Amino acid sequence: MNMAEVIKNEKVLRFIDESAALCNPDKIVLIDGSKEQRDALRAEACSTGEIIKLNEDLLPECYLHRTAVNDVARVEDRTFICCRNKDDAGPINNWMDPKEAYKMAGDIFKGSMKGRTMYVIPYSMGIVGSEFAKIGIELTDSIYVVLNMEIMTRVGLDVLEALGKDGDFVKGLHSKCTLDESKRYILHFPEDDTIWSCNSGYGGNVLLGKKCFALRIASYLGKNEGWMAEHMLILGFEKPDGDTKYIAAAFPSACGKTNLAMLIPPEIYRKKGYKIWTVGDDIAWIRVGADGRLWAMNPENGFFGVAPGTNEKSNPNALHTTQKGTIFTNVAHNLDNNTVWWEGLDKNPPKNAVDWKGNPWDDAAKAAGVKGAHPNSRFTAPAKNCPCISKAFDDPKGVPLSAIVFGGRRAKTAPLVYQSKGWDNGVFVGSIMASETTAAATGAVGVVRRDPMAMRPFCGYHMGDYFAHWIEMGKKVKNPPKIFNVNWFRLDDEGNFLWPGFGENMRVLEWIVKRCEEKVGAVETPIGYVPDPKDINLEDSGVSEATLKELLTVDKATWQKEADGIEEFYKQFGDRLPKELSAELAALKANLAK
Repeated sequence: MNMAEVIKNEKVLRFIDESAALCNPDKIVLIDGSKEQRDALRAEACSTGEIIKLNEDLLPECYLHRTAVNDVARVEDRTFICCRNKDDAGPINNWMDPKEAYKMAGDIFKGSMKGRTMYVIPYSMGIVGSEFAKIGIELTDSIYVVLNMEIMTRVGLDVLEALGKDGDFVKGLHSKCTLDESKRYILHFPEDDTIWSCNSGYGGNVLLGKKCFALRIASYLGKNEGWMAEHMLILGFEKPDGDTKYIAAAFPSACGKTNLAMLIPPEIYRKKGYKIWTVGDDIAWIRVGADGRLWAMNPENGFFGVAPGTNEKSNPNALHTTQKGTIFTNVAHNLDNNTVWWEGLDKNPPKNAVDWKGNPWDDAAKAAGVKGAHPNSRFTAPAKNCPCISKAFDDPKGVPLSAIVFGGRRAKTAPLVYQSKGWDNGVFVGSIMASETTAAATGAVGVVRRDPMAMRPFCGYHMGDYFAHWIEMGKKVKNPPKIFNVNWFRLDDEGNFLWPGFGENMRVLEWIVKRCEEKVGAVETPIGYVPDPKDINLEDSGVSEATLKELLTVDKATWQKEADGIEEFYKQFGDRLPKELSAELAALKANLAK
């Protein structure tokens, strides 16, 4: 295929030429999105051992991949925002001067693809040609990246057609280089629409459409163009009469985001005809619609989920999504039937297996506590496989949002659910989002880590300016969604969870939807509106009314301490903290003092 005949956009050709001159690949291949080419790439990657073909009868078109042992997760400390003015990156991001970053990484990229093929991936975030969509070109020397991008994004020649002769795109350059972790960098140049990633082969660092483009670069584009790129799931709550309300929700990691996106309602709800539909499990791009509402779209085309803990009970929809056309990364390989296994899948670890590092995983290894799968092992699965995928998934208009939900993991502070007192107060609620460390995370338990809007690792510019953008967006919307906060993780004095979580969270979603429809009242507290206990349906939940009352209490002393923590957190944003948020904090303190 002659590249210049197919690619009509001079800027794309120039990007390929300049990158090839730097990285020196033996050949360049354009990814056209065809099944024939995909099959040929899979066969080539199987022949080199880059991926392993799994049992075609049990897991059709599924493959296993192992990353380098030193390359198993996103590297926040090696991730940089490279903008001209250091202040514009803000206090939460790592910053590097763009000139320095290009020079340093240019030296690393120099000749890195010698003896390799450079693959050119034209991809669309969002439905090709929709007003939401943005186009990227990723250049990579990894077939694994190509195959993952074909699942996670919309890849093909139609993307180049949509781009046209002079359309703009996000430039992504990735090379595995030597996988030297001391020279591993994930560099974002928001002012140049550019992402450079070197010395990693792990998905979160190298599938450049994912967090790099869809959040870090897109959040910056959204600020400049008047829309929002958010770390949010999108779900449809369908009522028995067929009416569906859409909710976007942001949670830090390990707070049950994918489980909520693919929630299975309790039986009493299913019998009545309630359903939950998944529009997206990770990222939402949000625009103001002509009707004065906010409309949201999932820019991705697949799910990049954490495998351990995913099972028939915790998330059957996610598990079923992985049964075909999926790439598994860093899980255990069951040699008896050529399938995969991970901790928490079931209680029957395979007898004859290989662990995620490629070592025999026998009884002795298990007895020594060796894990079969890495704790951050992944599956990359097509969204269309999901049993509860929304019929609006491919709607170029997106879906109208009735509610935005924030959530964290708090033992005592936040009630099960509360509603903000308005848009600005809702932005305040999102900005103070936090989770407490669990024993699994660090030695110190209960340390509060603030993660505003769950965007702490993903905001491509100054977080204070990001808050200001949220405030601005509220002024553009005639009918803004109502904003809520949830906390599934409240503990009793013995350290037991008070709320059962998982499918039972439907009961809280129902109250949220009723509040959006103004069909139910609420009780005002110093922090916002909580449900009247009688308005949460507890039938068959196993939760007593006394427990629910405890779940909904707002303790003034706890919140006064929280307000001090918020004030401390806000200090780092200096004069870039919007005055509206300072006013909200002052109002909270005054409410608590009454």
